[in-house]
Amino acid sequence: MAVVSNPEADLRLGMLNSLLTCPHRKLGLVHPLHADLVKADPRFYVRLAAWYADHGDVRDHKEMFIVTLVTSDFPGHRDTGLAMLRELPPYQLGRVIDFIHGRKERVKVEVEAPQEGVPAAAMTHKVERRVGKGKKPGKPKLAAGGTVTLTDEFGLFKNVPRSLKTEVTRYLREREADDKWFDATALQARKALKRLYALLHVKPGPRAQAVLFDEVPPEGSKLAGLKALAQADDADLQAKLIAEHDVPFRVAIGLVKAVTPAVLKALVARMSPQEVINNLDMLRKRGAFDAPDLKALVESKLEAAKTATRVSAFKAETARDAAALPAEVKATLDAVADSQVKARGRIARPTALLIDKSGSMSQAIEIGKRLGSLLAAVADKELFVYAFDSIAYPVEAAGPDLAAWEKALTGITAGGNTSVGVGVDQLRRKKQYVEQIVVVTDEGENAEPKFVAALQKYRTEMKADPQVCFVKVTGACTQLEDECKKAGIVTDAYQFSGDYYALPNLVPLLARPSKLELLQEILEYPLPQRRAA
Repeated sequence: MAVVSNPEADLRLGMLNSLLTCPHRKLGLVHPLHADLVKADPRFYVRLAAWYADHGDVRDHKEMFIVTLVTSDFPGHRDTGLAMLRELPPYQLGRVIDFIHGRKERVKVEVEAPQEGVPAAAMTHKVERRVGKGKKPGKPKLAAGGTVTLTDEFGLFKNVPRSLKTEVTRYLREREADDKWFDATALQARKALKRLYALLHVKPGPRAQAVLFDEVPPEGSKLAGLKALAQADDADLQAKLIAEHDVPFRVAIGLVKAVTPAVLKALVARMSPQEVINNLDMLRKRGAFDAPDLKALVESKLEAAKTATRVSAFKAETARDAAALPAEVKATLDAVADSQVKARGRIARPTALLIDKSGSMSQAIEIGKRLGSLLAAVADKELFVYAFDSIAYPVEAAGPDLAAWEKALTGITAGGNTSVGVGVDQLRRKKQYVEQIVVVTDEGENAEPKFVAALQKYRTEMKADPQVCFVKVTGACTQLEDECKKAGIVTDAYQFSGDYYALPNLVPLLARPSKLELLQEILEYPLPQRRAA
């Protein structure tokens, strides 16, 4: 296969790869990446933003796409960003506005001694008073340690564009026009709503004024029910009020006086599937699995989690491993994780998965195993899996789901030299035909057989031309990519160095026949349109 040099495609593929890296919940660290992306290819960036809003998983990237678009001067960017903004929940909209406007916070840090570079005025020393027995306290003595007060700056510190203020005003008026919608929004995002009105100087409507600022909610509203819930002392009455006024779990849990069976049932009924997963250990300790009706309610929420759009496969796995849950609940969590991963896409070609377990992978072996089990779970055709150092170790799963592959990969530890080609050699010796080879590696190779030579031999004997994809973990080099390029072998490479929550982003990228096809899909992706006032 000849090397095709296409700088524009390479640039866009690099933009895709960058989305696999994300410092979780730190917008300030994500912004420089997006600033570079929009500058490099503004036409592709806006399509990528629209595509990611529907198919991406990391909220920080979704928010930063909007921040970048609504502050961009490139034609069409601002309107697309404003259209996407209307779909955000209030707390995310608040984060977008806060980041553009900028915010300063005073942070106090305890130190044992004055710090170099910190102004003396920022340091407040502790006071030591030495008092002898039977004597009055002497003069205060300043200790070496104390508290340093620093100013933490967050955001761009720009004026909020007039068009953005107009769109936020429409956003708020749209909710004010529907009493139930506004009350439900105020229940869950009261602080975010108040800040939007205050920061952008939007005059609240009568209901917003009463609910958010005067704190006199209309009689019979959800907010009035919330006030009654806070004042109620009887647990049965609290359970009744939670159910009657549909008080969200996150709000109700902070107001209940005691978690009785009736209150627990009301709380579970108001939980989203993800909230049930996040709180399984608490529910177990409160006896939710001992009462048949409560257990059935929890199980129904977990069943709904299989198809829910806002459920994390990684969190389902974590909950399964962290809590002492009944076996049937763990099995359901396995099914939830498996369903959520498979919903991201399917690999429809015979595939080989090679997982680097050499000594150079000691720090990244856990990420490699997780990536391996993730990709293995979405394969529809033949899948051949090998873990390798200087020897290839065949891996066989007990079943097609994610949990089975995790179990099969348990016990793989890093060690030995690295021969990436040894896995390809095993494919050739066993006459295993594949159309795609996915290698989880850091690309360091120091033992025979070498990858390029083994691949060329495989292609000749098997009369196959498999596509090669390197999934590069933290600290990876470009050794194999460079050697493949010299040999005229086209490869794809995904750099993963983010957190586990970004892992599902790999599935749709690898499920397509090629990255060029994915690029074409993104380039043709429809842009959202701003709604009328």
